[in-house]
Amino acid sequence: MKIPCELIVWYVLPSIRRELARELVQKHHLSQAEVARKFGVTDAAISQYLKAKRGTNKELENSGRYDDFKREVEISALRIINGSDIVVETCRICEMVKKSGMLVGIYETQTGLRAPACVCPQCE
Repeated sequence: MKIPCELIVWYVLPSIRRELARELVQKHHLSQAEVARKFGVTDAAISQYLKAKRGTNKELENSGRYDDFKREVEISALRIINGSDIVVETCRICEMVKKSGMLVGIYETQTGLRAPACVCPQCE
């Protein structure tokens, strides 16, 4: 059995990192090495995020809320550039994913079960 937190680690966090890496490199012109240092990962990992070889999740992207997700990433990237901690910003986006119901599709696809209330705020 997979619990929601496990699904976040496997599917949501990589997507957050991918979108933050893209935003920081492409829009804010940080180098891959700078982003890797901020994330605590290798330059190669950032390269894979930028090439969409890592951090791609179709359930999240097709959730109907992906534009909201990307807007939150844009806000967090700007905050990171202005000195906010990457952990704080990653947790903020993760919380948005949980509260918005975006985790439902991932949960149901990965477990084959209907999402419980702790995953689906609207299901209570």
